[in-house]
Amino acid sequence: METQDTICLWAEDTFGPVTNPQSLVARALQEMKELAEAIDKEDLEEIGKETADVVILLHRLLDQYQLDLNQEIEKKMKINRSRQWISSGDGTGKHIPKIPK
Repeated sequence: METQDTICLWAEDTFGPVTNPQSLVARALQEMKELAEAIDKEDLEEIGKETADVVILLHRLLDQYQLDLNQEIEKKMKINRSRQWISSGDGTGKHIPKIPK
């Protein structure tokens, strides 16, 4: 099973060290575009591959800041579960801001 550590070690061995974290963001945006194209084509194999590419880049990005993607997801989900949400009707939504007392 791949982990953030194994992914980042492979990436550094393959591509070298990250000198500009923004380059990872730019590459992830490019992979998101490819993911959108795969979704438009309903190509399940490509959807899986492009989603994985995005996640691989996110692992590497957070590693630059000594953060673990899975731990950050755990922390964010605790926040998300404590919020009230409004559904947009398309599978997305937004949280209702808390009114300060």
